Amino acid sequence: MRNRDFRLLMAFRICTILSYQGVTVTVGWHVYELTRDPWMLGLIGLAEVLPYFCVAPFAGHLVDVLPRRRLGAAAACGLAITPLLLVAIASGWWATGLVAIYAAIALTGCVRAFLGPVYNALFARVLPREQYVRGASLGSIVFQSGLVLGPALGGALVGLAGKPAAYGVAAGFAALAAVAMLRLRVSEPAPQLQRAPIFASIAEGGRFVFGHPVLLGALALDMFAVMFGGAISLAPAFIQEILHYGPEGLGILRAAPALGAVAVGVWLARHPLDRHAGHILLWAVAGFGLCMIGFGLSTLFWLSAAFLLLSGVCDGVSVVTRSTIMQLATPDHMRGRVSSINGLFVGSSNEIGAFYAGSMARLLGLVPAVVLGGCVTIGVAAATAWRSPTLRRLHFSDLK
Repeated sequence: MRNRDFRLLMAFRICTILSYQGVTVTVGWHVYELTRDPWMLGLIGLAEVLPYFCVAPFAGHLVDVLPRRRLGAAAACGLAITPLLLVAIASGWWATGLVAIYAAIALTGCVRAFLGPVYNALFARVLPREQYVRGASLGSIVFQSGLVLGPALGGALVGLAGKPAAYGVAAGFAALAAVAMLRLRVSEPAPQLQRAPIFASIAEGGRFVFGHPVLLGALALDMFAVMFGGAISLAPAFIQEILHYGPEGLGILRAAPALGAVAVGVWLARHPLDRHAGHILLWAVAGFGLCMIGFGLSTLFWLSAAFLLLSGVCDGVSVVTRSTIMQLATPDHMRGRVSSINGLFVGSSNEIGAFYAGSMARLLGLVPAVVLGGCVTIGVAAATAWRSPTLRRLHFSDLK
């Protein structure tokens, strides 16, 4: 943390997360207030993930060939546009229907495709390799702190000042992220004299990931666990239909997993993993599934929040482990493309999981949908342990 550029990179990270999470909580409340339909909450995720999928492969290529600071600042400015559009929608200054809301969210999906690759590529430029494990833990703390503060702040602003104020604050955080990125002073990779065609470049990144059994196994495990364990997207419906709280309660539920992840991130920053990292990762994913089952069955607000807190502890272990594997295994000239593929596996799984959870809630009901997702997550962890012995036996020292 004595590294100025690392601090600025962390400021960029937390401000983008505060902006994104503030919008996520507010727009979830906004849509459910209009429709009272959990399936419509799932469509929020689908509206974001489809453009994300389309843009992410090209974003990774651009991060590897263009100046990363400028690209990150431009992405942060783009992130501010969505909440500004939603301010106009919520205030009645512009179109007020669901289609306009989903269109604004689609823009976030396009912009967010650049944020992860920019962050991961610059992470390796501001820290020496021997600090990657501790840096990944601190990055996870910052990330999860944003997930704590963003939903709590968003929910409080909706309850106290209304939706337009919550969206406006989210736009302000995105602007601060752009400022932090422009102040970063870090060396950029030398431009390649001969660049591969864009589709060949994207294919090269794909071959690297799919040819690396440990990296592929970690990404696939996290993707399916988050996809089927995405109960948090149904929090607006749980708050109103089962737990009977207002928007402030929604902010607490959305923040609880991140609070647990912050706690475990602090621990891992002081006691970084090395031995039995793969074994610990698999148990963490299975524990995440158990917490989702407990959340689905609970009818008490604070017990539900406790299950989500514990799920964040498990997810925090998973995030730090996966991030460290990716940083240690990826050569510098491919970080943008590999990070984009990581985003396709992991980042998009949150939105796909939200759509899956909303669809299953409509078919089965809220509680059965969440319990089924937790059971599937445990099954995914067991299947990965069986099918990927290399990941199961992983020590970080094997990748150094």
